Amino acid sequence: MGQIGNPERVFLFAGIISRDEGIYDETKRRLRTQWGEILRETPRRPFSYTDYYRKEMGEGLARSFLIMDCLMDPEDLAAIKVETNRIEASFAEKGGRRINIDPGYLGLAKIVLASTKDFSHRICLGRGIYGDLTLRFVKGTFQPLEWTYPDYRETQTIVFFNEARGVLLGRLKR
Repeated sequence: MGQIGNPERVFLFAGIISRDEGIYDETKRRLRTQWGEILRETPRRPFSYTDYYRKEMGEGLARSFLIMDCLMDPEDLAAIKVETNRIEASFAEKGGRRINIDPGYLGLAKIVLASTKDFSHRICLGRGIYGDLTLRFVKGTFQPLEWTYPDYRETQTIVFFNEARGVLLGRLKR
């Protein structure tokens, strides 16, 4: 019989999509208030991989990724997703979101994204939130799976997460 232990700590990250830079900046402020300073951040880049958000959020969307400078318990991801949904709702107008916040965690072996939508490759985490295995660390780098979103497949995104993984490894060794 295996021994039950505590899960290894992970970094919290957020993928953010918005066209309004003011709302983006205020969202970053709220994330820092909740979960600490931002360790790393990608530049905001045009988000044109899908039309999924266009009707609700408009044209000219930009995407960025943030790694929060806090080690978290992966079991907290469901509660974090509930909170980021509250932040999204606080900016909504006429029932439509103006920002999309996708929290997840970055561990040494994988990147898991939180979702409110169930699917065959997603595991229920509780509170109506599902964990989506998005990238896995194999042969020295994060690698996508067949269902990984296109923006998570990009070389610059994978390099960003690989670098953050290196920081995480250093923190866990201390």
